[in-house]
Amino acid sequence: MNSILRPTANKRVLFFILFDALLSFVSLYVAYLLRFNFNIPDQFFQTFWITYITVASLKLSSLLAFRNYFVVWRFFSFGDAQKMFYAHVTTYAIFGLIYLLFYDYYAPFPRSVIIIDFFLSLILVGTLRVSKRFFTDKIAVSSTPVLLIGVGSKTATMIQSAIRGDISYYPVAILDTDDSESNKNAYINNVKIYPISKLEELLSDKNISSAIITKHMRPEKMQELVELLTKHGIDNIKKVRLIGDKEDKLENISIEDLLARYPKDLDLFAIDEFIRGKSVLITGAGGSIGSEICRQCHNFKAAKLTLVDSSEYNLYQIGEQVPESILKLVNVTNKDMIEDVLEEARPDIVIHAAAYKHVPICEANQKMAVKNNILGTKNLIDSCIKNSVKKLVIISTDKAVRPTNVMGATKRVTELYANNVDSKDTEIVAVRFGNVLGSSGSVIPKFKSQIEQGGPVTVTHEDITRYFMLITEACQLVLQTATIAKGGELFILDMGEPIKIIDLAKKMIQLYGREDEVEIQITGLRPGEKLYEELLLDDTEKETIYESIFIAKPTTYDIDKLNKDIKNLLDSEDKIKALQTIVPEFVRE
Repeated sequence: MNSILRPTANKRVLFFILFDALLSFVSLYVAYLLRFNFNIPDQFFQTFWITYITVASLKLSSLLAFRNYFVVWRFFSFGDAQKMFYAHVTTYAIFGLIYLLFYDYYAPFPRSVIIIDFFLSLILVGTLRVSKRFFTDKIAVSSTPVLLIGVGSKTATMIQSAIRGDISYYPVAILDTDDSESNKNAYINNVKIYPISKLEELLSDKNISSAIITKHMRPEKMQELVELLTKHGIDNIKKVRLIGDKEDKLENISIEDLLARYPKDLDLFAIDEFIRGKSVLITGAGGSIGSEICRQCHNFKAAKLTLVDSSEYNLYQIGEQVPESILKLVNVTNKDMIEDVLEEARPDIVIHAAAYKHVPICEANQKMAVKNNILGTKNLIDSCIKNSVKKLVIISTDKAVRPTNVMGATKRVTELYANNVDSKDTEIVAVRFGNVLGSSGSVIPKFKSQIEQGGPVTVTHEDITRYFMLITEACQLVLQTATIAKGGELFILDMGEPIKIIDLAKKMIQLYGREDEVEIQITGLRPGEKLYEELLLDDTEKETIYESIFIAKPTTYDIDKLNKDIKNLLDSEDKIKALQTIVPEFVRE
């Protein structure tokens, strides 16, 4: 008995076909009754059965063709309703054509009946489809009450997710951050929309401690909203993020959401034109910057991607994310291996992201920092020129400006070499920018770990500041910079205003809702660490066609002397003194 009652796909199809056939009979018969004021003349009733068989057959076939019989009953959606409508339009259009071609078979026939039947059938068949949802779509009130922020399609999606039990939240109100006049006293799926001015009153009435942001916001507006919500006692704030093309995912609000800067002049068309169909080689491909550039080049349809890294694990990881790429386990300090890779790959574009970037580690390992950052970059530049690579882009850093540490000084040397070497047919440019949010060397992962462990959060100085940019946008701007580069330039990305690290720590602690638990501890500046970073040596930068990208004034350095000074630096025991010979503005603090 249980096996007979157990629902299956075949039983569902049979159930709907039988009921649709029955409902088609009912709708057509009622259409006749309405047309003739409930007194159907005998001569018209004689053609009823052939009309019914024709219409019902066409309707069942159309619903089958539009796959309406394969929809899980309790998940019948607006999209499925559209398909049901199209099936009806198809049915009655074909019937109209059949009637015109075979008029004698259906005469006498009241043509207005078919219009009445069309609407009746839509109502009856549609009611059957939504009936299960009418009885089963109930939000579990035992779930956590939540405030939905933003009015849009994702708001309705979240309510439906709560109804289906996909999320453990119970939407009790919707907050309209735009205060739109059209949304006043309106509802979405029986959940009322309130203006933002009613927030305090709303929270006290509804006992809400959680919120889900369902719309995209600029970081500055997101920050204002988060501060407003936390001020009113909402400490569990999530956002809806689109995964793939359709699937939505709930995530915690991150510090990246509050600090991200989205360049207004991002030119995706120019990047696409620059990358599409080209052979691209990326060094440091497994690092934070390098891996994102790999993903971007893959997204922009590079014809061939050669990924170079000295770490087997990092190379494997990015290789899994970027299918069909060529993986080369090579250290850039090995010139012979670099030349072999270039000769084999024959790239149109080379992007050099391989470098040691962690300031304290470079301070403690000066010889390796000099060798990797300077010799590795010099090897790559010389090899690209030898192999006539069309364009070489070198990733630099704001720490190269008036450096106070070995890492920054080594990057400044690479800038000088890139700008002054005889590049022949190769266009060589360097791009300088600050910290990227979420990179492996960023302070953010460290703060997250410290907060999760209960603190303290360690900040080196109360006044220390840094520039930040979202890693995706920073990498896209690097590629955009390459589209306008002619060779010999030092480009600078506009990083906006610097952010105090102690404010960053406070915001992260606030996001975790642990202001009363986690303390901030000042530990003092580390060796070579600056209080603030700069992106320019002076105010003589030139503007480009993009307001987010500038060109620094070039620094002339005789290339023969620079080659000699680099050789002395590599051989020298006193790396600091040798670096200061090349970079006189390198001052130890």
